[in-house]
Amino acid sequence: MALKHSKTHQTLPSKCVIWTVSALLCFPAVSPAQPAAVPTLGSPAAAELSPSVERRLGEAIMVQGRRDPEYINDADLSQYLNEMGRKIAAFAPGGAPQVDVFGVRNPVVNAFAMPGGFIGVQTGLIVLAGAESELAGVVAHEIAHVTQRHIARGLTQQTQGGHLALATLVAAILAAMIPGGGQAAMGIAAFGQAAMIDRQLGFSRDAEQEADRTGVEMLRKAGYDPNGMALMFGRLMNASSLNEGRGGGVYATTHPLSIQRMTDMQNRIRQYPSGKFQGSDEFWFVRAKARVLQALDPRALRQALDQLEEEARAPGGQAGAGESAPRRVAAWYGVSLAALARQDPAAAAAALQQAQSFKISSPYLDLQKIDIDIANRQYAAALTAAQAGNKRWPSRRSFALRVSQTLQGTNKDREAVTFLQAQIKRWPNEEPDFYKMLAVSQDRLGESIAAKQSMAAYYERVGALPAAVTQLQQARAQSQDFYVQSQIDGQIRTLTTKISDDRRLLERFK
Repeated sequence: MALKHSKTHQTLPSKCVIWTVSALLCFPAVSPAQPAAVPTLGSPAAAELSPSVERRLGEAIMVQGRRDPEYINDADLSQYLNEMGRKIAAFAPGGAPQVDVFGVRNPVVNAFAMPGGFIGVQTGLIVLAGAESELAGVVAHEIAHVTQRHIARGLTQQTQGGHLALATLVAAILAAMIPGGGQAAMGIAAFGQAAMIDRQLGFSRDAEQEADRTGVEMLRKAGYDPNGMALMFGRLMNASSLNEGRGGGVYATTHPLSIQRMTDMQNRIRQYPSGKFQGSDEFWFVRAKARVLQALDPRALRQALDQLEEEARAPGGQAGAGESAPRRVAAWYGVSLAALARQDPAAAAAALQQAQSFKISSPYLDLQKIDIDIANRQYAAALTAAQAGNKRWPSRRSFALRVSQTLQGTNKDREAVTFLQAQIKRWPNEEPDFYKMLAVSQDRLGESIAAKQSMAAYYERVGALPAAVTQLQQARAQSQDFYVQSQIDGQIRTLTTKISDDRRLLERFK
């Protein structure tokens, strides 16, 4: 679903629907009715834009987006959103599509789907959600736009109509793919172009209903409460009416939430068998973190701190008792995050102690303790805690990142290299920062060629292929080893071929 945006803080979302190129080149009760059948929009296979082409277009856009200041490079948030998205997508009709869900640092309530299954969720929407199923309901709706090929159809129509905005964005992406062309590309893609493309991709009423119905079915099958979608859309309608003209209801105003859609959704949900649904406690921690992440200035951070303290002190019985306990623990965690963001580690430690008094185990609390130790330059204590957390929570990449960070902070670069290589073997593509951290330690150890190869791997995984080629060329020039040179030559050929293929693919959109 394409979403329209406004300017400055209320126009920040315009950078998100189709990411701009420049930032990256620098380095209520309703009457019942019978639910209608899903609207027939034609076979998804009929769209001219193939899934592989659509995916590559999305990847090209995301190369720019990952360097935008609003893009959230946070392992916990990314892991949570992607696990949610892929859990829902597993029940997509016709098979699970490739889905990548990422966070966007913006208090405006919004979410959007881009070409190729890339889905952005703004922090404002996460904070607005009153339960995990509500957030999952929006994610399911966006995934449905992907599975039903609505974006592919919209892009095909734009190409056929010769719309200027898409052509301009593609020209900027192509310029960025030429070595030394970054500065030229910066002057081509403006935020207005992204907003224009967004408007051009607006979906019809039938497409929105199709996404509702497909989304709520995936939501239910994935184990989330299907009422979450209806509840969240009700919140979005209220946000739209309360914030009209102030940017607070972007999702609803660009995604018309009519009474007819609400009625259809509610009636469909009533037909499902009743059941018990349990949301994860992690949602509350992600929500608290999102509230702090979107506070971009001291005033906003102070406001976030006040809101979190109010939530943390809300009536709910004694510590550890009642259903409100996880939410209150998460609120205290958020208070600690906000205090640390204000460079007050003592206040952060005091808030963390309040959270720990509930005796609820959470990796987020353990991670916060490590970050407080790092802020206090207590690297030895941080390293011990990070290693313990990595053993206790082995599936969470955040602990592996903290272990690496603290090893480097204590000048244990040889240990860091060994540790990072093991993490890369385990997670070869999920966490590009492992490669960048590996390059830092290798460079400190005087292993310049290996460091450049690691940086090339990092750039390759974030999609910056020309930068990856440059790193490999520099590594080859330094090497005197025939076998290393041959290996690097093969990598350069592979990447340059991919760049050429991508150029040819994008030319069709000019």
